[in-house]
Amino acid sequence: MHVRDTKLTVDDITGVVGIIPTPSIPTADQPGTAFSVDLDEAAKLADAMVRGGVDVLMTTGTFGECASLTWDELQSFVATVVDAVAGRIPVFAGATTLNTRDTITRGRRLGELGADGLFVGRPMWLPLDDAGIVRFYRDVAEAVPNMALVVYDNPGAFKGKIGTPAYEALSQIPQVVAAKHLGLLSGSAFLSDLRAVSGRVRLLPLETDWYYFARLFPEEVTACWSGNVACGPAPVTHLRDLIRAGRWDDCQALTDELEGALETLYPGGNFAEFLKYSIQIDNAQFQAAGFMRTGPTRPPYTEVPESYLAGGREAGKNWAALQQRYASLAVSNH
Repeated sequence: MHVRDTKLTVDDITGVVGIIPTPSIPTADQPGTAFSVDLDEAAKLADAMVRGGVDVLMTTGTFGECASLTWDELQSFVATVVDAVAGRIPVFAGATTLNTRDTITRGRRLGELGADGLFVGRPMWLPLDDAGIVRFYRDVAEAVPNMALVVYDNPGAFKGKIGTPAYEALSQIPQVVAAKHLGLLSGSAFLSDLRAVSGRVRLLPLETDWYYFARLFPEEVTACWSGNVACGPAPVTHLRDLIRAGRWDDCQALTDELEGALETLYPGGNFAEFLKYSIQIDNAQFQAAGFMRTGPTRPPYTEVPESYLAGGREAGKNWAALQQRYASLAVSNH
């Protein structure tokens, strides 16, 4: 096994790992639009995340529209985010593609643009079994040895859950420092996967699950992931501060508020149905919250039942109210 060259380790992944969307211009939903990214808004959003107390930033995942950005757009967006963050917190850039070679090529280039690490989902044209998953991440790690890797475990996007034995193997790869996990939505898998990585990889639950796991495993579950930070980071950074202070009753109360705010995000309470339209629903949520400015989603992810959008908008408005309430309380460490 090769020696780690990356500067980031699992210990650097603590607090709030914020995942941001890719702001779009008004014509982004038109297939003839050559460049759809609102770079000015991207810079403002990245800076707002840092100033709002987010500890680690990730880009170009699912609702970041990695799959529907051109390579030129993705490079420009990541470069803009890196410049705006200016080294204040780590930036992991999404580099998911349909094959190993393109992921490596993108990873190398994103490192040249200044990203500290890569947020990587596996190829999904056909599902990969656990052996294929481990081989994929090992190949990427060996080809881009100076980049820390965050594994993207999204069963809906990647046609299956990463198995617990695969997690154990992935935790032996030096560059793998964290994994974006579904937490409670994966049933008992989070606990099995947590045991398998044995502290070598930071498993990231959703912010709405963080309190439950942090109370049980305070030394291991020291971070969460949140896409809702794009609706305003204050509720999640305040939760972080409560967890660090061990104020468990307050953590429970705030978690209840977060869950209530997001109740309409999943159509009819159905997470599987949400996954079919998550890009469009999340975009409606971000627009309604008003913390950032974004235009429409990009082709082909533009069609969605109107009732699903309504649920996303309601969740966004609910979160905006929490952002306003907690903005004066969330304490930034930056």
